[in-house]
Amino acid sequence: MRKYLALGLALSAMLAPSAVFAQDLQVDAADSGDTAWILISSALVLLMTMPGLTLFYGGLVRAKNFLSVLVQVGAIAAAASLLWIVCGYTIAFGPVGRGWFGGFDAMMLGNLGNVRENTLVPESAYALFQMMFAAITPALMVGAWVDRARFGWVVAFSAVWGLLVYAPVAHWVWGGGWLSTAMGTLDFAGGIVVHTTAGISALVVALLLGQRQGFPKTLMLPHSPSLTMAGAALLWVGWFGFNGGSALTASDDAASAIIATHTAACMAALTWIGIERFSVGKPTSVGFATGAVAGLATVTPAAGFISPGAAIIFGIVAAAVCYPMIQLVKQRMKIDDSLDVFAVHGVGGMIGSLLLAVFISPDLGGTGYAEGKSMLSQFAAQFVGVGVVAIWSAVASAVIAVAVSLIFPMRISEDDEREGLDLASHGERAWEFD
Repeated sequence: MRKYLALGLALSAMLAPSAVFAQDLQVDAADSGDTAWILISSALVLLMTMPGLTLFYGGLVRAKNFLSVLVQVGAIAAAASLLWIVCGYTIAFGPVGRGWFGGFDAMMLGNLGNVRENTLVPESAYALFQMMFAAITPALMVGAWVDRARFGWVVAFSAVWGLLVYAPVAHWVWGGGWLSTAMGTLDFAGGIVVHTTAGISALVVALLLGQRQGFPKTLMLPHSPSLTMAGAALLWVGWFGFNGGSALTASDDAASAIIATHTAACMAALTWIGIERFSVGKPTSVGFATGAVAGLATVTPAAGFISPGAAIIFGIVAAAVCYPMIQLVKQRMKIDDSLDVFAVHGVGGMIGSLLLAVFISPDLGGTGYAEGKSMLSQFAAQFVGVGVVAIWSAVASAVIAVAVSLIFPMRISEDDEREGLDLASHGERAWEFD
């Protein structure tokens, strides 16, 4: 079958008046290698969520709130996955042409094609891969409301948010919507779709919830930096599937994206602890882990478009910008974004999306601009994409948060906050010592 398919493609190329590109081909047979890579990448992205994100966030909170973080992340991922099957996928990746949303043709993952358009993988595999993105994105916001958000509100807000914020933005950028087709906005693996939406929304929720008791005067140290370091390591490994899988093919594109991903994480982690050494006197494990995640988030939108040398610059910029942003948000603005979701994920994703316009240049080792695009026009497209998505995320998140709070109160009581969410919300302790 492969032989005849290859022969047919070769004849088409000879007879066509212009070149035939792989992304323009429409075939009914999936490539087994590409399919296997997408399935493996899906598992790697799930690894990022559970256990990667749970341990990363869980280690950063106080011991009395550790289990609540794990349960919140797990419940959000489960709810998002089910809603993705029901209607999330079709809103994000249904038939293109509508510009704003994909419609309802593929509800319950029905009417899927044998092969996803512009790929050589089954549409079911593509839907699975994108489901993992839909699961981890709202879970990223957990870091903004730890220690004080009510569990029922968390799950309900995240479920509605996934359908009204994440899915439409995914369509605008990845599903053939207006930002990609009309503006030419690029986002390789989620700097805009994942990190900008989650980061901006997390900041809005942190403002609406208010500060934790004792913030900012009381020192709220991570109860287990070792768990945070382990979680960051799992996130780092899983990010290979996050970015490498976004190539949608087991090829040089995937390998290049993974190399850029690893390079940026290494550089950002080392730069971060270098900054710590000079600012606080000692490099910390939490700093190394946070720097790595900042580098991963920053390179995500550009991973498949840039050279390894450019990825080094992305890593340096990630640490140099995100580190002081944490200080600005918490110390100057007094916003209790508890685990720095906005400063690390949001700012990193937005900065990386803008840097893409520069380092995609073939003169700098990048893959090159689309026809009719220059550095300036691509930067404008990236700026519009980031700006529009940031505004939509902020406004929609505020409305959703307030609306859901009419049914489920946003915040636990002061007594429950003092006791800790593990006991108050779930009736359990993470650690029992006799």
